[in-house]
Amino acid sequence: MPTFSLDGRQVEFQPGDTVIAAAHRSGIDIPHYCWHPGLSVAANCRMCLVEVAPPAGRPAMMLDVLRYDEKKGGYVPAKKPKLQPSCQLPVAEGMEIKSQTSEHVREARAAVQEMLLLNHPVDCPICDQAGECRLQDYWLEHNGKPKRMKDEIIHMPKAVDFGPTIVYDAERCIVCTRCVRFCEEVVGDPVLDKRERGNLGEIVLAPGRQLDHAYTLTTEHVCPVGALTAKDFRFKARVWFLRTVPSVCQGCASGCNSYTDFDPRNQTVFRHRPRENLSINKYWMCDAGMLDYQRVHKHRLLEANVRGQTVTLNMALSSAAHELQKFGADAALLLSAQHSTEDNLAVVELAKALGISKFYLTGRPYGEGDHILRDADKNPNRAGAMLVAGGARVGNSDALVQDIRAGAVQQLLALGSQTETDELAQALTRVPQLVALSTHEGPIAKSALVVLPASSWAEASGTFVNRNGVAQVSEKAITPRGSSQPAWRLAILLAEQLGKALPFKKAKDVKAAVNSSVNAGAQA
Repeated sequence: MPTFSLDGRQVEFQPGDTVIAAAHRSGIDIPHYCWHPGLSVAANCRMCLVEVAPPAGRPAMMLDVLRYDEKKGGYVPAKKPKLQPSCQLPVAEGMEIKSQTSEHVREARAAVQEMLLLNHPVDCPICDQAGECRLQDYWLEHNGKPKRMKDEIIHMPKAVDFGPTIVYDAERCIVCTRCVRFCEEVVGDPVLDKRERGNLGEIVLAPGRQLDHAYTLTTEHVCPVGALTAKDFRFKARVWFLRTVPSVCQGCASGCNSYTDFDPRNQTVFRHRPRENLSINKYWMCDAGMLDYQRVHKHRLLEANVRGQTVTLNMALSSAAHELQKFGADAALLLSAQHSTEDNLAVVELAKALGISKFYLTGRPYGEGDHILRDADKNPNRAGAMLVAGGARVGNSDALVQDIRAGAVQQLLALGSQTETDELAQALTRVPQLVALSTHEGPIAKSALVVLPASSWAEASGTFVNRNGVAQVSEKAITPRGSSQPAWRLAILLAEQLGKALPFKKAKDVKAAVNSSVNAGAQA
């Protein structure tokens, strides 16, 4: 692969790369605001300027400038090399680029940083971007000096309601146009634009419109400063108190890669952010996915329940085992497209130990999809649940409704909380014996004799297989809430109560069994 020199380091590049794109792929940071690897080049912030060494035998292009001379107490003529924005500069083999090692680049970046902060309000204590704002980071790295301008800053509109999810602060905006380009190029909805020039420039809505498409929170996410803020996260937490784990979005079958941010002090999840994966979701997530973290805390079943009465987990396990002992030829297992592959595998093994051979699958109802990321299947692991069934025929919600109405299913071990259809929710009320491992309130738990509280995806590591058959691990963020336990652990505890032996006892054993199933499925 061809290479070029960046601060004396040889960096590989691909045909068509710009300097900043090749550096980004190699893990080298060239300071920038307006450039984004998933958007077109604007080259308006000038923070990514670099010095290009001239070809052998040719002098560098020099510019006439005025430079302040402290000894003479005034500006004197001087020269400096013409710097170029690395986001626009195509790479050529053998090119020599100076970024951090160039005195002229350091001086230019300090000047750019100072210019961007001339009219910027120093409201960091109340800005939600504080702690992850590039203006803060680059000021420390490339300037670090007090503002020299003593005039009153130019005041702009503040707290402008852009729509149901986003608030805009024009005083904080550096008009990088990332949000404008994202809406137009990725979403296909050019609802934002820039008006005026110079220090009067600001981002505005199209007349008669709101920022209300399905990717408004990613529009906010690409903002490098605090100009766009999400109403959902606004004033709720400080980022320096949060911890982060890599996770998988639970909103649909796309399996978008994400980060889950949580406060370890009170074990609360505060937000979901996109995590780069070029083969699945690139750099983006939809609003529904970014807000799906709320289900970790809302409408949860945190305590065990027997016949409508709250009991201890041990009492519920004993009652559930008592019911499961009665299961016979009319018994069935209901898998969950919402739960991890580990959870589904564990209940499959428990069902096999009980002699259950009829399997069904349900999850959240289908919804709206699009050509960008959103899948109509609003479940993250339908493929994983089908995979661990081990080749057994798995009926859908309609098949289960028919079998319940026909009397072929009188006893049901169910994993999950929701049903894809209202018909199934109604049919479950006619099942005489229903034992449920549920995370949330819903029709399954409502119809169950015994409900065991299962942990959410944020409370246990799990494997999720997306619509394209890609298996991905979502890591544990917080400790299980209430009396809840991961569903795979509840299955093991039920097996112990029943005197049955499952092929695993610990998390690592379940994980190994899942990996084996996933690998077998990939080879099939």
